[in-house]
Amino acid sequence: MSDQQKAREEVREYRMKELADAAGITVRTVRFYRERGLIPPPRREGRIAWYDSHHLARLRTIAALLERGHTLTGIADLATAFESGRDVGELLGLGEPTEETPVRLTPAELADHFEGEVTAENLATALELGYLATDGDDLVHISRRLLDVSAALVREGVPLSAVFEAGRQIRAHADALAELFATTLRTHATGASPETLRPLAKSVVEAELSMAMDRRLRDKPAQPSS
Repeated sequence: MSDQQKAREEVREYRMKELADAAGITVRTVRFYRERGLIPPPRREGRIAWYDSHHLARLRTIAALLERGHTLTGIADLATAFESGRDVGELLGLGEPTEETPVRLTPAELADHFEGEVTAENLATALELGYLATDGDDLVHISRRLLDVSAALVREGVPLSAVFEAGRQIRAHADALAELFATTLRTHATGASPETLRPLAKSVVEAELSMAMDRRLRDKPAQPSS
């Protein structure tokens, strides 16, 4: 879809038949989705119901998720979880310094990253942990690196729920490490800039983690006795 088409859709309102035609479905299907709560109620002007670009985006998301094997019940649960998410501005603190690159995703694109693992429970967990935030009809992942690594772990057979649980524990340790370094640097390197000190702290953590992995991999699991 071209930028001009998107711009026209952003400001346009539709009657039900126009909305159905734009989404490539029937009026009966639109009505069914509305009755199931899969799309929000329209704006009413007398007896006329007006739909907008958000309704159209939701219908396209439903179609994309159905193509990927999601059920209508599952999509309704995803929509409920989506609507409970924090706004991206609230989560990221727009304008705050960060080395991470956020990634904008449609719900269907998120499903493609984690095939078979994008459930309402996992989506709610990602939103609660702050990995994901909402921005209009899209989702925003806070970190390209975390998104890519999480998807790689899932492809290796690690359930997404286990990835989240590991992430929850790692965050607690990372917060403790950050506090340790911040205290040390505030005490002993008061004249150094954060731009200089951040990579030094990261290098120490990366080296220690690498050596810890070396030790762990050298420890062979005990063989069961016969």
